[in-house]
Amino acid sequence: MKIPRYVVIAAAVVVLVGGAAAGYVAWKQYEASQLPAGIVGINGRVEATQVDIATKIAGRVIEIVPHEGDIVSPGEVVALIDTSETMAQLHEGQAAAALARQTVATRQASVASDEAQLQFANEEMQRTAALVAKGWSTHEVYDQRTQQLNSADAALKAAKSQVDEAQASVKTADAKVEELQAVIDDSTIKSPVRGRVQYRLVEPGAVLPAGGKIATVIDLSDVYTTIYLPGPQAGRLKIGDDARVVVDAAPEYVFPATVSFVAPESQFTPKTVEVQSEREQLMFRVKLQAPLQLLKDIEDQVKAGLRGVGYVRTDPAIQWPPRLAVNLPPADQAGK
Repeated sequence: MKIPRYVVIAAAVVVLVGGAAAGYVAWKQYEASQLPAGIVGINGRVEATQVDIATKIAGRVIEIVPHEGDIVSPGEVVALIDTSETMAQLHEGQAAAALARQTVATRQASVASDEAQLQFANEEMQRTAALVAKGWSTHEVYDQRTQQLNSADAALKAAKSQVDEAQASVKTADAKVEELQAVIDDSTIKSPVRGRVQYRLVEPGAVLPAGGKIATVIDLSDVYTTIYLPGPQAGRLKIGDDARVVVDAAPEYVFPATVSFVAPESQFTPKTVEVQSEREQLMFRVKLQAPLQLLKDIEDQVKAGLRGVGYVRTDPAIQWPPRLAVNLPPADQAGK
């Protein structure tokens, strides 16, 4: 059966129109995916500052509280170091400090007694001097009273010196107690930042030297994306410039960021730079810092090592295209 010509023509028109429409859609999608001049997109990696939590004192680890993957807050206990020996020394130091204070009290009582003796000797000498002036007493008795006064004065000075020594002993004992208490306080290892425990480097029972590392924590307040840009592009960036980040794990979202660091020296640099092609090989490391409030909202989803694309504007006058408008996860999803 022969197909009518008009049917063939109609079918051809449909195919052409459909192809044209598909081509138009594909072209618009391609056009939308292109970046305008002045905006650069380049592969990068999400990174975070790693904080090594270590012990200030040597000792045996008796407990490590968080597990790998747990989030710890600033001041939260991470580990405990055995302080049984230090505790015994602390009790001994506290007893020595109490004894030193008792000695001070005893010395002060002696000072009070010596002051009374000095006053009495002074009064006796004055009375004797009056009697000698009237001829009712001898100079020998007056000399005796003077000697007693001098002895009482020397005794008072010695007693006051002993009080000073006793008070110095109290300060020494208190300093020792404070030192031992500081060691005990340092035995409770606390996290200095809010972060996620990445590694537990030791387990309970390990004996560590001073400075021994216990755990590595990712600081959730210092998360950034590292990218590398050629010199001509990196040289146009300033600290604080607006940026965008899209991670492979969630390509539907666009995260805001700012340029927080541009390396002062290039990487992958040839030993000598003589021609244009070599100068174009110079790459500079750039950090795109995520806002702190955003990190707080999505801290459960923050993972160092995620790959993605970082976008920067080498021309601040250029507007971000619609597909790079900030688009964050819903609040209920961010908390999951």
